[in-house]
Amino acid sequence: TSITSAKIQVNGVHLHYQQTGEGSHAVLLLPGMLGSGQTDFGPQLKSMNKQLFTVVAWDPRGYGKSIPPSRDFPPDFFERDAKDAVDLMQALKFKKFSLLGWSDGGITALIAAARYPNLIHKLVIWGANASVTQEDVRIYNGIRDVSKWSEKVRKPLEELYGHKYFAETCEAWVDGISRFAENSDGNICQQLLPDIKCPTFIIHGEKDPLVPQAHAEYIHKHIKGSQ
Repeated sequence: TSITSAKIQVNGVHLHYQQTGEGSHAVLLLPGMLGSGQTDFGPQLKSMNKQLFTVVAWDPRGYGKSIPPSRDFPPDFFERDAKDAVDLMQALKFKKFSLLGWSDGGITALIAAARYPNLIHKLVIWGANASVTQEDVRIYNGIRDVSKWSEKVRKPLEELYGHKYFAETCEAWVDGISRFAENSDGNICQQLLPDIKCPTFIIHGEKDPLVPQAHAEYIHKHIKGSQ
């Protein structure tokens, strides 16, 4: 039941991950914006069934303990995270694995499932979106200033990053994700959804303050057989 913590070199960066359990079903947990394995998935690392699953939680480059490098948001940052995530699991010698992605991690998981269908066993996402609307941009700008966040959400991230890195990275994220609104239909990965062949479960909180429910409905409609 112990949780190991380590770094491994993938695509020219040292990615931090935590691993626990010895089950035959390998699962990768993908955190959301500014998140890390520990801040976003502490309860899952502790409580998921360790006989059934081998659980890996990663810190995407520039997040958590996968610094350096500093986090940046080039136009292909979701594609880059998807490749990093899959290559991390392959470096850890998992032949096939499932993805559990929250928020930005859900977007990353959608791209990975579409791009690497032979490697992905099952997919669970929550709080994810495949496009960015002007309304979404308005919502994102509402969280640009981290000093306005609730203390409950802000404090663990301030402890993880220090105030300056946290504040600057949040602003950079808002700018980075808002750029997708300039694409046709605000596209992030809409065209990839029909390529997802694995069993897919989509969860959405009806009070999600950042991602309107229409996004979950769109993803469900465009992934054949999803629930």
